[in-house]
Amino acid sequence: QVHLVESGGGSVQAGESLRLSCAASGFPGSAYCMGWFRQAPGKEREGVATIYSISGTTTYADSVKGRFTISQDNVNNTVYLQMNSLNPEDTAMYFCAATGAWDPPPIIPGAYNYWGQGTQVTVSS
Repeated sequence: QVHLVESGGGSVQAGESLRLSCAASGFPGSAYCMGWFRQAPGKEREGVATIYSISGTTTYADSVKGRFTISQDNVNNTVYLQMNSLNPEDTAMYFCAATGAWDPPPIIPGAYNYWGQGTQVTVSS
């Protein structure tokens, strides 16, 4: 059973940065996709950034391109999301998710089978 644990959320001012971490365990092999998704109150869950473990191929939502960077540490099965130039529109619960091997990695929530509990990110103006 795949288990995902997020950390690193918090409250920041607009323009500041945060780094989220997602520690994963239980993958049956070394080929998988992991990603970050977010859901604001009253809105649908949306993809933020995803990465494929073997090639490192990434996919980003247009709204975060140039500001957010997803990366991975395959030795420790950890994925990171570096978020720079945060703005109030980035306020949401952020979830880590995992699925099987796809290249490029999908960024639609429905493609992901395993989910973490989420970590809150709040950006004030």
